[in-house]
Amino acid sequence: MNTWSITGYGGLTRFFGDLSQYDFKRGERENVTGGFGLSINKQLTPLFGIQLTGWNGNLTGSKRGVEGMNPETRVVTSYDVYFNSPSFIQATLDGTVNLNRLLFGFNKLRRWKFDAHAGFGVMYFHSKLYDLNTGAFLFETNTEGSSKTAGTWERNGSVYTREWVVPVGLAIHYELSPRFDIGVDFAINHVNTEKIDLTVGGVTDYASQSGIWGFHKGDSKQDKWGYGAIALTYKLGKNAVMSKDGKYDASSGRYHLRWADPNALIPPPYNPTMDDADSIAKANMPKPVDPRLYTDSDGDGVADLFDKEPNTPAGSVVSGGGVAMDLEKYISDAIRNNLPKDECEALFSNIEFDTDKSVIRPTSQTTLNQVVELLNMRPNCRIVLVGNADARASDRYNMALSKRRVEAAKRYLIRAGLADPSRIIVEHFGEFRPIAPNTTVEGLQANRRVEIKILPMNSLRSNYPAGFRP
Repeated sequence: MNTWSITGYGGLTRFFGDLSQYDFKRGERENVTGGFGLSINKQLTPLFGIQLTGWNGNLTGSKRGVEGMNPETRVVTSYDVYFNSPSFIQATLDGTVNLNRLLFGFNKLRRWKFDAHAGFGVMYFHSKLYDLNTGAFLFETNTEGSSKTAGTWERNGSVYTREWVVPVGLAIHYELSPRFDIGVDFAINHVNTEKIDLTVGGVTDYASQSGIWGFHKGDSKQDKWGYGAIALTYKLGKNAVMSKDGKYDASSGRYHLRWADPNALIPPPYNPTMDDADSIAKANMPKPVDPRLYTDSDGDGVADLFDKEPNTPAGSVVSGGGVAMDLEKYISDAIRNNLPKDECEALFSNIEFDTDKSVIRPTSQTTLNQVVELLNMRPNCRIVLVGNADARASDRYNMALSKRRVEAAKRYLIRAGLADPSRIIVEHFGEFRPIAPNTTVEGLQANRRVEIKILPMNSLRSNYPAGFRP
């Protein structure tokens, strides 16, 4: 976003102090005074900014019945006087606050900007005092007869007096175009001096005021001056654009921070409609998976896609290819033929349970005993036990029941003499992995099971889809 701008000012000035007969009306011998200024502005946020401002102008004022002291006789008398400061120079650093954005946000008065500003700076001035009736010159600032706070603008010294100043004001701007704003600026400048009009307010004992004998006595303790000016601002930056009806398009150019809401330039999050979400899902949907990959019709633990005998009887011990085999004969053949102990062939089987029970059936004990014998012969094999349940209870209860069943099978293996029980891995899934419909008695019985998977130790998962979780 663009943040820099330059503002030119031109308008009327007004002095407020001891020699001001009226606040907003010209007194005797007072001319219309004015000035011009220039500021360089930096918008820090939509609410706050800073500006370096310079002013050049003139001031005048008059009053009758001002007390004064004759420098020669030291006698207090009444004077009718006026002063003129033909060309003062002021430079200040101000902070600005965007009041309408602060109070009303960005949706009201979008083209208007109300800035309160205040700062600190320095003022150089040179004033002369005259008799109001005759016009005779009486006194001037920064001379041997007055306190001197001159700068060193010239090698021989300057006739200008230097004092601190604190400006406070309000500026109203209107956004004309992406480059230009127009407005008005009003300010009161509090000057840390009483010498602009050469009249010292509050002095009662002239004799003790060394160095200011020539000053007259007034009522104001500090001098002030104000201005009302027309302001024209040129906004710097590349590709300047402005909002239209409060709408922003970040791709069209760069908005100025004086007017734009940065949050409005952030595109809103994309919230797809149901149709959009459906089309996105269809576009990214993977190709259909062969249902045989996750279907196990005979419940032997081998997916139909790889099952060479997809209709083996329930409870059968099968090889990794789903072929039914006699586990007892397999073990005896291994002993008789003295097969290498580091070999391990994948085997799969199930043991079933009664309704709401986790007690090992006698028929299942025979299978588990054979499994212990095989594992003790094959130290390179491990066993995976997977507990399951039917769907007749709650999900939470069935999950706990399947855990009790798989833990019962594990305890039985250990008590049956399994060497190195660390080879046992247990899992439980409750009712979430059925191998048969839960609508029939046979299906419910088939789902009340613990799956037995004998796998090589060097295989973290089965090489067959029997371990695949649909």
